[in-house]
Amino acid sequence: MIHLQASMKVNPAKREEFLENVKELIKHSLQEEGNSNYQLFEDAFTPNTFMMIEEWKSEEAIQAHNKSAHFQSFVAFAQTGVLVAPLDVKTLQG
Repeated sequence: MIHLQASMKVNPAKREEFLENVKELIKHSLQEEGNSNYQLFEDAFTPNTFMMIEEWKSEEAIQAHNKSAHFQSFVAFAQTGVLVAPLDVKTLQG
């Protein structure tokens, strides 16, 4: 199992738009064959700071996800001033 933690700092003015778009990303990602978990959490002490927790069965599943239409659409959306800091992704094996 491969675990990913993606930290996102969201522009407060784009928060609602972000939440609408990320819900679609989560919905479609959970339907992917190689996905075991895909959840979003908000930092209780730092508003508009989110952590996506992902669990994948293989590196191939992650690569397929990264090429999917729903993921590519979200990446394009995130590059429109939604994020106020670079995406920070950590990979954990286990």
